[in-house]
Amino acid sequence: MTPTLDVSPANVPPLDVPTLDDRITGSLVGAAVGDALGGPVEGYTPEQILERHGGRVTGIVGPWNGGDWRTARPIAPYHKGDGHVTDDTLMTHALIRVYEKVRGHLDAYAVADHLVPELMGSPVWIPELEAEALPLQRVFLAEKWIVARLHYGHVDPREAGNGNIVNCGAAMYMAPVGLVNAAHPAAAYAEAIDLAGAHQSSYGREAAGVFAAAVAAACAPGATPASVVDAALSLARDGTRAAIEAVAEVAARHTDFESALAPLRRAVAPFDSVGPDYRAPSLGARRPSRLHAIEELPIALGMLLVGEGDFRRTVLGAVNYGRDCDSIATMAGAIVGALRGESAVPAVWAKQVAEASRLDLHAPATALTAVAREVFARDTALRRTHESAFSALTGMDR
Repeated sequence: MTPTLDVSPANVPPLDVPTLDDRITGSLVGAAVGDALGGPVEGYTPEQILERHGGRVTGIVGPWNGGDWRTARPIAPYHKGDGHVTDDTLMTHALIRVYEKVRGHLDAYAVADHLVPELMGSPVWIPELEAEALPLQRVFLAEKWIVARLHYGHVDPREAGNGNIVNCGAAMYMAPVGLVNAAHPAAAYAEAIDLAGAHQSSYGREAAGVFAAAVAAACAPGATPASVVDAALSLARDGTRAAIEAVAEVAARHTDFESALAPLRRAVAPFDSVGPDYRAPSLGARRPSRLHAIEELPIALGMLLVGEGDFRRTVLGAVNYGRDCDSIATMAGAIVGALRGESAVPAVWAKQVAEASRLDLHAPATALTAVAREVFARDTALRRTHESAFSALTGMDR
């Protein structure tokens, strides 16, 4: 018989503590909102954002080039802005559909068997293209790599990420892994590392594991921004760990994102291989290294500390940081949403994003919550079977 979750009074969280369902919804809605807020200012500096908008971005804004977005380079043909989500959310929702099919933990083979077919054969509404199309037509080269290597090249899924450029491509959609492993950061890290092996290597893969762990840590009752960062540091390796440490040390001295923007950039710069000009990466950019880290995850965690877990302060800090701010804000929104629940995400923003992007932001959360409960029940049964076998082996049951 399939075991069920224990929902006796002793195991039901107090009313003021977000439930699993609430945290999963908050995380996925928060990630989508962060993505949509950051999209129109992606690639620019805080100074350029300030000049373009006559101040800091405080909500959903239109395209950087206004009505010329269809032809203006380097953004065309994407309609970034007006509440449109980007590839971060498209990939996140695609991964949730994989969880719906597998209804269990995922690994690199799930990417080959299920995620690649999703990208190649399941049309969805693409807000930035304002059309229904295959996700493959929207994602960039680091994600198209998955299809090339696994569908056409028949590479071992566990090794398919080797050779791909190293960026935040795998990390940006790993929130569902953290949510399925809610309150168990080590398990989230291990699952994401295995899964992301089909997509990335080096510090890109490492970031995927650490981001999933941070989301899982945020789901723990009593979690705080500091405990989330501590959990991330307990698992992070090499340059990723060093970058998070450096950023966290600086973030601890700020509670206002405006004053933190330049110091956080200086803190992460020694670990970021892209260089000072986001649109003109350095020659050493995106290559494997044990000394480097993607910029997005450390900054998202830094803004979490600066914003003290408040959604607006945290996510708007990520947005106004510029550079790859849609992915930074996606990660920050996912973590805060898991930490505080859906009520932390401004409802007006969520409504605007859902309507503009033509997405039901709650349906993926409902689906993933059901999967998470099934996975936990199965994991519990397996753990009890192992405990029973180990007790018999050691004589502990006598």
